[in-house]
Amino acid sequence: MSSFAKALSPAVREIRILCCQTGAASAGARQFITSHYPTLKQHNPDLPILIRQAKGTPARVFARFDKGLEKHVEVEGLSSSDVASRISQLLGSS
Repeated sequence: MSSFAKALSPAVREIRILCCQTGAASAGARQFITSHYPTLKQHNPDLPILIRQAKGTPARVFARFDKGLEKHVEVEGLSSSDVASRISQLLGSS
């Protein structure tokens, strides 16, 4: 959790987390949301962090950066800690 215990780069404009609300492959993404969202939002209160759950949706995380640049990572089937690691890499890649 320490990787999210600080403000993110101002280049990060938006984070979107997509997952299935019941699927086993999205369990890590749901656990990440439960355990890391409060800290992430606390340190980045003005950053839009959107969570979208829909049946059958593969777990993915999108990040929008300055000048409209958008990147994403697949987190389907990963544990919560692996999801956190992948998101950290994504957010550091601006």
